[in-house]
Amino acid sequence: MTLEEAMKKRHMVRKYTDKPLPADVIKLLNDRVEADNKKYNLTIQLAVNNSSAFHAVIKLLLAKGVKNYFVLAGPNTPDLDEKLGYCGADLMLYAQTLGLNTWWVGGTFNRKKLNAAAGKNKVIGVIAVGYGASQGTPHKSKAYEDIAVYEGKTPEWFYKGVEAVLLAPTALNKQAFQVTCSDTKVQITCSNGKFSGADLGLAKYHFELGAGIKNFQWDNDSQASKMHD
Repeated sequence: MTLEEAMKKRHMVRKYTDKPLPADVIKLLNDRVEADNKKYNLTIQLAVNNSSAFHAVIKLLLAKGVKNYFVLAGPNTPDLDEKLGYCGADLMLYAQTLGLNTWWVGGTFNRKKLNAAAGKNKVIGVIAVGYGASQGTPHKSKAYEDIAVYEGKTPEWFYKGVEAVLLAPTALNKQAFQVTCSDTKVQITCSNGKFSGADLGLAKYHFELGAGIKNFQWDNDSQASKMHD
């Protein structure tokens, strides 16, 4: 399964089975985490079978059968939330290619305690990962015209990019995006309170995957992040 296929198949799954992650799958996930951490100066962790010190502060997840999860963390820089959203999207879709399910959890945990456990790093959320009790269902979504404006005749790649953005998970499912483009310069903005940075990162990753990064340039991207090269 490709990342593009995974993007279309991935849905939020809130309940998980007891099936453990095989050793080879754990290694693949950890290798992906290591690559993202190295490229973006992050400290994301994969906790398996509640072996992490974080598990005591996310009892809600344990009640849903969640035994494995990514802890989204890194040095507290101005662009941290966006980078974690971007890499979180990468990890969720990569996990989907391995036959796993995920759940982006941005607000239903004790943020203060989780940050205390993280030490010098900041935690913005966790991603549950494992074998879902179901494959989930598509989330309620806005329409293309609700979030996108293209100046001129709209190319197919822009349509595909926006449709990919609408598949991205967002905090409270608000999809508070605006995607605009002139020629090949694309700008995405997001207004969702404290979740705006992470939602922006999630949206950018999906847009790149849907549109194809060779077809456009970011108009508001200082990182020039291109993970799909």
